[in-house]
Amino acid sequence: MIDFAMTVMIGFAGGIAVGSGFVAFLTVLGIIPRLAQLSSTSRLITKYESAVILGALAGAWMSLGSPMFTITKLVAIPVGLAAGIFVGLLAAALTEVLNVFPILAKRVGVDERITWLLFAIVLGKITGSLFHWLYFSPLR
Repeated sequence: MIDFAMTVMIGFAGGIAVGSGFVAFLTVLGIIPRLAQLSSTSRLITKYESAVILGALAGAWMSLGSPMFTITKLVAIPVGLAAGIFVGLLAAALTEVLNVFPILAKRVGVDERITWLLFAIVLGKITGSLFHWLYFSPLR
C-alpha cells in the first residue's frame, strides 16, 4: 500500500512540475499571442488557448494508455500538414523570444557566462531525452 501511495505522490508531483513548466513556458514567453501575431489572426486567440488546453488534456489522457489510431492516408495528410504548420509557427515564435536568455542570465547573475547557461540547458535536454528513450523505450 505504501508503494502505491508513493507512486501516486511522485506521479502527482511530476505532473504538477511539468504542468507548471508548460504554463510558465506559454505565459512568460507569450507563445500563443506571438503565434497569433505572426499569423495575423489575433481575433482567434481564445480559440488558440482553448485548443492548447484541449490538446494538453487529450495528450495527458492518451499518455495513460496505449492508444492506436487507424486512419487512411487521405486523413493523415491534413493532420500531418497541420502538425507541421504548428511546429513551424512555434519555432518562429521561439526565435522571436530568445531574448529571454540574456534577461535570465542577468537576473541569475551569470551574464558573462551566457554560453554556459545555454550549454547547461542543452545538456539537460539531451540527458533527459536519452534517459527517457533508453529507460522507457518499448524496444528495451
